Amino acid sequence: MKIKNITDVNKFFEVLDQCKGKVELITSEGDRLNLKSKLSQYIALSKMFAEAKIDDIEIIAYEPEDTERLLEYLIRG
Repeated sequence: MKIKNITDVNKFFEVLDQCKGKVELITSEGDRLNLKSKLSQYIALSKMFAEAKIDDIEIIAYEPEDTERLLEYLIRG
C-alpha cells in the first residue's frame, strides 16, 4: 500500500503500535524495515526531520485488521 503526505508522524506511529501483525516499510532500495521496531521508526523519523514530512512511502501490513486500521488513519487522520 502506498501512503502519501504523512504530516502527523506521531499519530502515524501510534497507529502502527496498535497493529497486531508485522508492518513493513519498503525503502527505495527495496529493503524492508519492520515499522513495529523502534529503531526502524527512528530511521523513518530522521527522514521526516530532514524533509519536514513523509511524502510517499510504501508499506505492507500482513494482517487484514492492520490494513483496515491504517486505511482508517489515512481517511480520518
